[in-house]
Amino acid sequence: MSIKLEKETQKQAIDSLQRYFDVNMEERIGNLQASALLDFLLEEIGPSIYNQAVRDSQNHLQQRVQELDIDVHEAEFSYWQNQKKRR
Repeated sequence: MSIKLEKETQKQAIDSLQRYFDVNMEERIGNLQASALLDFLLEEIGPSIYNQAVRDSQNHLQQRVQELDIDVHEAEFSYWQNQKKRR
C-alpha cells in the first residue's frame, strides 16, 4: 500500500522541506527536488511510520475493548435485590 498525500498536504510538506533546507543546509532545494525527496521519504520511511500508527491504534482500541465490560456492565438478576433496597 503506497502512501498518498492530499494535494494541499503534499504542497505544505514540499514547502516545509524547502524551508528546512533554507534554514539548516548550505544549499537551497528546488520544488522538483523537494517533491522527489518527499516521494522518497513516503516510499522508504512512510510505511514504518504508518505501521507504527496502526499498531498504536490497535493497542488503543484493545484497551478500550477491555474496558468495555466495566463501562457498560449491568448486574444480572438484580430485580429482587433492587426491591429490597427500595423498601
